[in-house]
Amino acid sequence: MRKLDSLTPIGLVIGVCMIIFGVVSTGGWSGISSFFDPASVFIVIGGVIAGLLVSFPFKGIAHVFTVIKQGFTHQERSIHHLIQTFVKLSERARREGLLSLEMEIGNESDPFIRKGILLAVDGMEPQMINDIMDADIIAMEERHRKGRVILEKAGEYAPSWGMIGTLIGLVLMLKNLEDPSSLGPSMAIALLTTLYGSLLANLFFIPLAAKLETQTEEEVFYKQVIIEGVIGVQSGQNPSILRQKLSAFISDKERKEAEEMEDEALNNEA
Repeated sequence: MRKLDSLTPIGLVIGVCMIIFGVVSTGGWSGISSFFDPASVFIVIGGVIAGLLVSFPFKGIAHVFTVIKQGFTHQERSIHHLIQTFVKLSERARREGLLSLEMEIGNESDPFIRKGILLAVDGMEPQMINDIMDADIIAMEERHRKGRVILEKAGEYAPSWGMIGTLIGLVLMLKNLEDPSSLGPSMAIALLTTLYGSLLANLFFIPLAAKLETQTEEEVFYKQVIIEGVIGVQSGQNPSILRQKLSAFISDKERKEAEEMEDEALNNEA
């Protein structure tokens, strides 16, 4: 189940607050209005949208809102809980046989674990199980990459369209030097479009794409642990050996905390 990732909105709010603080500290609250120009907003946002429409199929662009939403959420995953799950499955497999896991796995919420155990129950060789589940990981990485690359491209296009807006503003300013009243609005377009483009790229698009890439890496790591667990259960490894093997995927600190939690649980049961 995905939950709200509070760090993403907090980061955005801090970034905006720092900009507002910089403006207010030098020009007062009245200076904030000088940093809003509708023409500059339309040039940058409209340009980014136009660039994305040219670069990607409509289906991919329509999916970008789902991709952005994922950047504001995260999937809670516990390697320690995963280790406990496979140790339990290993104990039952050694006691009652692999076929008994078909009923045990019915209550498992993670479809990747269910798939791996069912492949093991079907009697597939460990290498074949590894290949099939690796293929799932590769396909998942590609799906995530396709969604993430749209944000990365938007991060590239935003500063470029900011520069285009700057050129537009400079051309308008140079063509109307004899009209002093037009210099201010033209200069505003010239400078603010660059600001908007850089702001969108470096506060929203590029950081969000980086967050999604990190989430993908975490999911890949988690699924690799699952593969090792499935193969360990399928090959009939001793539960204690399997625990030690899977514990290699967590840090010494996490391993120590997990051991303390298990000792506390045993003491409570006693």
